[in-house]
Amino acid sequence: MRVDLFDFELPQSHIALRPVEPRDAARLLVVRPDGTLEHCHVRDLPELLRAGDTLVVNDTKVIPARLSGRRLAREEGAVDSKMEVTLHKRVGPSRFLAFVRPAKRLKPGDVLVLGEDLRAGVISREAGEITLEFELAGAALDAAIAGQGAMPLPPYIASKRKPDAQDIADYQTVYAREGNSVAAPTAGLHFTPEVLNTLSARGIAREHVTLHVGAGTFLPVSAEDTADHKMHSEWAQISAQTAVRLNETHARGRRIVAVGTTAMRTLESATNDDGTVKPFETETDIFITPGYRFKAVDVMLTNFHLPRSTLFMLVSAFAGTERMKAAYAEAIAKAYRFYSYGDACLLFRENS
Repeated sequence: MRVDLFDFELPQSHIALRPVEPRDAARLLVVRPDGTLEHCHVRDLPELLRAGDTLVVNDTKVIPARLSGRRLAREEGAVDSKMEVTLHKRVGPSRFLAFVRPAKRLKPGDVLVLGEDLRAGVISREAGEITLEFELAGAALDAAIAGQGAMPLPPYIASKRKPDAQDIADYQTVYAREGNSVAAPTAGLHFTPEVLNTLSARGIAREHVTLHVGAGTFLPVSAEDTADHKMHSEWAQISAQTAVRLNETHARGRRIVAVGTTAMRTLESATNDDGTVKPFETETDIFITPGYRFKAVDVMLTNFHLPRSTLFMLVSAFAGTERMKAAYAEAIAKAYRFYSYGDACLLFRENS
């Protein structure tokens, strides 16, 4: 399938650089299966769902994975080189895969000093990605990164302003638990304790799954055809108890509502062709494009995504490419706010 089928023009003025306050005041474009569009707010979500539905959220936690530092000089009298590092995947107690700028200056054996005094050695480099071995490990390394790193804001925000203390709260869901994500599951950023309590009071259950979001989510699709694009793998998990309750939701004739593309990808990775959700704990690189047959998810809450992105391909697969293009055109015309700190849309499958 041609990637340019998923292209559209977005004015730069529509890119949100900060979230609205309170979070649930974000606008919500409801996209019905017949193409009908409704303009609501996230705080209206409890009235748009039904008692007995189950909301599925990704409870991963974003780490402050962006670190500034320097490469130590290789020989006496040489000058240290400044480096910008974004950790994107943990591969051991003391090892991370990372994107570095400028990566061309690095080679195996180099030593980086990141933040104030966090030292790491370069194990390998492949294009712009390197493997780093830190002197610290486990909880000690986690604490050092938390104390010295900055929130890894997406490029379309970071190119316009630096991350600050406000982003520490803004770029984290209220139900985040633990993990090694370097990007937020952004549909979940809209939730407040008040909305969650109202959902519960209306008989809408909530289940937690986990997918640790990697920086690959921001990488553009450079291929001309979707068949030639390779997805980065990410670790995901659904517990046995959660799988049982989700299967019970469908057995009662109720709906599973995915909060965001990461919850959607986790659920679809863990579901058999007959619609049975099974326990799941492994890497997934599922790539969902139009023509995919959805097995688990009936309704989806998601933000507005980049043109030509795997995320816009996913929502087009779920709700229909032409319907999503029409919805995005309406959102642009009505000055909805796009991307991670932007507004949201609520999508329904046919007969849901």
